[in-house]
Amino acid sequence: MSEIHVLDHPLIADKLTRMRRKDTSSQDFRSLLHEISLLMGYEVTRDFETTTTTVETPICMGEFPVLKETFFTIVPILRAGIGMVDGLLELMPSAHVGHIGLYRDESTHQAIEYYYKMPNGVERSTIIVVDPMLATGGSAADAIEDLKKHGCSNIRLMNLLAAPEGVKAVQERHPDVDIYVAAIDEHLNKEAYIVPGLGDAGDRLFGTK
Repeated sequence: MSEIHVLDHPLIADKLTRMRRKDTSSQDFRSLLHEISLLMGYEVTRDFETTTTTVETPICMGEFPVLKETFFTIVPILRAGIGMVDGLLELMPSAHVGHIGLYRDESTHQAIEYYYKMPNGVERSTIIVVDPMLATGGSAADAIEDLKKHGCSNIRLMNLLAAPEGVKAVQERHPDVDIYVAAIDEHLNKEAYIVPGLGDAGDRLFGTK
């Protein structure tokens, strides 16, 4: 079974609380999501392997660590996942970015795909799928399934908030994919929104209703 990593750092927790407030502006919401994504990125990438290379410092020659692999792909689930990309790109400026477009059918709460675009050779890269909310888990599980169908195997999932139902759904369908979240909330309501949550992340990011 995959691991669930709750990144309960004090700075992340404080920023998340500010995002939860219903009177937080879209501008502040975007900035906070960017900052949290950057902070979470340190932990999501903690187990990346390194090797050594020879470097000449101003003092002498030496052997120093560098990343063993340099092909990373950040895959936001559209549209809210876009808000998490720039924070990760600050950590990994050379990373590629793919996109998976999914929307939720309001009556069935099922995810429906409308877009899929990845960089060439993505199946050889380390992939971080990002979406602020892991509610039912349907969108995340479907996105991961699509990546696997295209030959991808080194996948991890990064969310801001999760409901227990979403965590369970992803782990059941993808027991090989670790999940990284800032917090796990109580449950889903009848409209499949996370409680207490922070509302619709996409609407709050882009100022739409």
